[in-house]
Amino acid sequence: MKIKTRFAPSPTGYLHVGGARTALYSWLFSRHAGGEFVLRIEDTDLERSTQEAIDAIMAGMNWLNLDWDEGPYFQTKRFDRYNAVIDDMLVQGTAYRCYCSKVRLDALREKQMANGEKPRYDGHCRDSQCSHTDDEPHVVRFRNPQEGSVIFDDNIRGPIEFSNQELDDLIIRRTDGAPTYNFCVVVDDWDMEISHVIRGEDHINNTPRQINILKALGAPVPEYAHVSMILSDDGKKLSKRHGAVGVMQYRDDGYLPQALLNYLVRLGWSHGDQEIFSLDDMKTFFTLDAINKSASAFNTEKLQWLNHHYINHMPAEEVAVHLAWHVEQLGIETRNGPELKDIVKLLGERCKTLKEMAESCRYFYEDFHQFDADAAKKHLRPVARQPLEAVRAKLATISPWTPENVHHAIQGTADELGVGMGKVGMPLRVAVTGTGQSPGMDVTVYAIGQARSLQRIDRALAYIAEREAQG
Repeated sequence: MKIKTRFAPSPTGYLHVGGARTALYSWLFSRHAGGEFVLRIEDTDLERSTQEAIDAIMAGMNWLNLDWDEGPYFQTKRFDRYNAVIDDMLVQGTAYRCYCSKVRLDALREKQMANGEKPRYDGHCRDSQCSHTDDEPHVVRFRNPQEGSVIFDDNIRGPIEFSNQELDDLIIRRTDGAPTYNFCVVVDDWDMEISHVIRGEDHINNTPRQINILKALGAPVPEYAHVSMILSDDGKKLSKRHGAVGVMQYRDDGYLPQALLNYLVRLGWSHGDQEIFSLDDMKTFFTLDAINKSASAFNTEKLQWLNHHYINHMPAEEVAVHLAWHVEQLGIETRNGPELKDIVKLLGERCKTLKEMAESCRYFYEDFHQFDADAAKKHLRPVARQPLEAVRAKLATISPWTPENVHHAIQGTADELGVGMGKVGMPLRVAVTGTGQSPGMDVTVYAIGQARSLQRIDRALAYIAEREAQG
């Protein structure tokens, strides 16, 4: 059996984590089986669909590296195909024209609700013999079976059954001639030969309707797998504070796509006790029967932990590619300083996100205008003048300029003055970085460079002299 899956978002908003996880599961299932993956944009909601949302979906898929073999297909470009199928159904008798007015339908709904009944179309036009003019407003409805049940074996949830008596005759073409969502989906899955439909549990109620239409068309019925929803860590529906934001917001916040994918795949799926999964691992191990039936809770701290892991365990050159975007956003010019892969190695242990890393690396490339007030008050005191002058003298004579030689200069200064490394290292740290925190001073001073480090020490000595003059 040829495996073919699809991800079919509606472009009425951004690609959020729930949609991204569904896309990932569909993508992994096809890749695991050596099958194909289709991207389809279900833009039949003309009022709410936007080009901005389409662009955001595409950007999210590309950033996550979820490549597709076919598409993107757009439903709005396939209306002729849908209408041709509907016209054929009218001839075959599996669909019929409904001329019921909005007034009648509203009155029917109110009556049913008043009687405690489930609102549904009563089939008034199903076998009507009334004659109508060609231009009389009407919709087209699917002639749903009135007896029996629809039973499908969900790949995640097991057997699910719906009585046909619970399903009314679905509108498949509106008064304006536009085909409806549930019908377009059916024709698309048929035409695109989709073997497995993996989607959110909110679509379960659509499935029996779609199966009945597929059977009426004589089309093969795909297998279905409905994924549970994602909740916030307090058990409530996801809010923007808990991750219901566009996927690209995670890029903006400094997360690596590899970390987000690893987090999303574990948000409802498992393989033993393993926590860290490369894409190759995911493709090798992923199966639908290992997906949990219950809802999953989004945990930002866990995502940060994974991101920190990937920052420190991925090749620094790969992390640097993503870091470059953040550095560029901050307007930091990196030509006169260390390579970004070296920044990854220097700051990786300290930073949980690339955004934090980019904000922390500015002093490696740009001179700062003032020292951190608290750090300067504590460490750039008159007592620090002698250690700074001594270490400056040693740094000025270093050749070649290496981290090892920088370390020896700092250690040698402490030894000669008979003080601990902190008495030399902390004033030096504030002098060359402007702050009280940085990686080890040998690698930090080395990365900032000899000339720039000496200039900054001179500024710190001038600052100390000014403090001394003020008494």
